[in-house]
Amino acid sequence: MFGDPLFVVVVLAMAAVAVILLIGIGGFGKGGDFNRKHANKVMRMRIVAQFVAVMLILLFVFLRGEG
Repeated sequence: MFGDPLFVVVVLAMAAVAVILLIGIGGFGKGGDFNRKHANKVMRMRIVAQFVAVMLILLFVFLRGEG
């Protein structure tokens, strides 16, 4: 399955969502200046990345589905 380029893109998109989420949670946990300046922006980035990941998953299922 890792030979399929679309699958690799889907996995990378999901990894990007996880990384952005961890950055947001880490900033929230630490608090301080970073959290005040970037918390909303990071979570908005997560929502956009998550939307892209879900659309790629749906595309993968549509193109590779058996029926």
